[in-house]
Amino acid sequence: MKNCIEIHLKKDQIVIKLNEEAEQEELVKELERKLPELRKLYKNEKTPIIVTGKLLKNKEMNEIRTKIKNQIDVEIEFEAPKSLGLHNIKKAFEKEIAMSETKFHRGSLRSGQKVESEGSLVVIGDVNSGAEVMASDHIIILGALRGLAHAGARGNKQAIIAAGLVDTVQIRIANIVKEIDREEEPLHKQACVSVEKDEIIIE
Repeated sequence: MKNCIEIHLKKDQIVIKLNEEAEQEELVKELERKLPELRKLYKNEKTPIIVTGKLLKNKEMNEIRTKIKNQIDVEIEFEAPKSLGLHNIKKAFEKEIAMSETKFHRGSLRSGQKVESEGSLVVIGDVNSGAEVMASDHIIILGALRGLAHAGARGNKQAIIAAGLVDTVQIRIANIVKEIDREEEPLHKQACVSVEKDEIIIE
């Protein structure tokens, strides 16, 4: 795929935009070709690089980070495409699950923070790594889920978890736990998590 990487110089950062349809091998080859061009943008300043446009597995991010670091010693961040979780709320209603009292939490949760609800819980923000959300019924996260989410905590296997992005290593509904291998599984964008035949399914 031609031109699967675009480089944009902004005021305080350099943005590397990846084509969402491109394979990792294509992206790496294109990156190697464009690195000399990228290096010319650097003199003494350490303008950070933001890589965006495509959801990547951890090992893919590490490969891209290493390629850049070998040429330019600079801070590199990976930004998942922004997605509002309204699509997931629609999925929740389509399942025709009885809705319960709902608690709303405005803002993202940082590591060490925990929010619980006796009914359902809506987080208007991200649940970052090290943070925890727990609800007796459903959990809706309008941003990214990187921490721990436990829906149906009192044994409700009909509970669902919906998030704009699922990038966590473990997810729980009732007494069922799913371990997610971040090295192997793709990031789940606009995901709806539910239980089918005593197994957690991410759609």
